[in-house]
Amino acid sequence: MSDTYTPPKIWQWDAGNGGKFASINRPVSGATHESELPQGDNPFQLYSLATPNGVKVTVLFEELLEAGHREAEYDAYTVNIMEGEQFGSDFVSINPNSKIPALVDQSGDEPFRIFESGAMMIHLAEKFGAFIPTDSQQRAQCLSWLMWQMGSAPFLGGGFGHFYAYAPEKFQYPIDRYTLEVKRQLDVLDKHLAANQFMCGDEYTIADMAIWPWYGVLVQGGLYSAAEFLSVHEYVNVKRWADEISGRPAVQRGTRVNRAWGDEATRVLERHSAADFK
Repeated sequence: MSDTYTPPKIWQWDAGNGGKFASINRPVSGATHESELPQGDNPFQLYSLATPNGVKVTVLFEELLEAGHREAEYDAYTVNIMEGEQFGSDFVSINPNSKIPALVDQSGDEPFRIFESGAMMIHLAEKFGAFIPTDSQQRAQCLSWLMWQMGSAPFLGGGFGHFYAYAPEKFQYPIDRYTLEVKRQLDVLDKHLAANQFMCGDEYTIADMAIWPWYGVLVQGGLYSAAEFLSVHEYVNVKRWADEISGRPAVQRGTRVNRAWGDEATRVLERHSAADFK
């Protein structure tokens, strides 16, 4: 008897197919229930979780505040994706794709929504004139690396992370397939960072903030318990860069916002002001 899967002529959804996220994954979009989101008084309202995609945005907010942009104050509320809170009606009205993070900019006359973490980072960097180069060539490099992260991380998270850490059964082919791609991506970063302090030369930008929660944390041993499996010690330049970024106070604060796991002393489930960091 062969274990090879033969796809049916027409795919049918099996809601009980196992895996860590089986209870919330589904093949349709839209709200599953009515749910009102809380709202604070700060200019920005963030609904998120301290996954790599969520951390990108909270790190940027904290870096903006650290740089003196007081108008970047934000309220951050935790969205429990394992309980399906991202499918609540208010959340879906901000992000129809039902993924964290979701952001409302209420700094002007009319509040408006922003979804996709990369879009939030570009919006905030341009709004405050910070962490994005003004020179056209450097700006193009910054956005190129930002888009590299947006396009590459699904291979790391949804590909490697899923089959290595979360799938109900381990199969060699998908693990090998995504391991090969993740190591190629790490090699891309390592070669680039051999000649650059940050992703855009010696300027720290939103590209660094976007890439670090994924690839920086990976080489520091913080994703999928896969450091040994991936031989991350080989990527010495990525490790040097990751350690430099993780030492920044704003990064340390940003990683705590909306964290719902780990040592309780490191969690800031809701963030409304600097006073929330004990």
